[in-house]
Amino acid sequence: VQLQAYGRGSVQAGGSLILSCAASGVTLDYYAIGWFRQAPGKEREGISCISSSGGNTYYAVSVKGRFTISRDNAKDTVYLQMNSLKPEDTAVYYCAAVLSYLVLPPTRESEYDYWGQGTLVTVSS
Repeated sequence: VQLQAYGRGSVQAGGSLILSCAASGVTLDYYAIGWFRQAPGKEREGISCISSSGGNTYYAVSVKGRFTISRDNAKDTVYLQMNSLKPEDTAVYYCAAVLSYLVLPPTRESEYDYWGQGTLVTVSS
């Protein structure tokens, strides 16, 4: 499974950006997808994930109400719509995948097997 994250960009605080995570070599129908981020000098944190069916999602407190995760299995792509961005959202964002038939998506980094290369999001004040 190869994952590619798209949507690198710089925005001002309050702005929006959408990240995409595309898969190659496999269909994502049976994979839960997670978005993680790593800010400078900080550990990587999980911010959102979605079950393979798309029926269940999870958001970290830090992004809940501002970010929306969704998926289009026909396009083997998962999206992260980021609104009301804050300077503290500045980080390298990663998408990750794990084969999962569970109703609820895994939320821990250690549960994911495949990782994209990361894309930088910079939010200026």
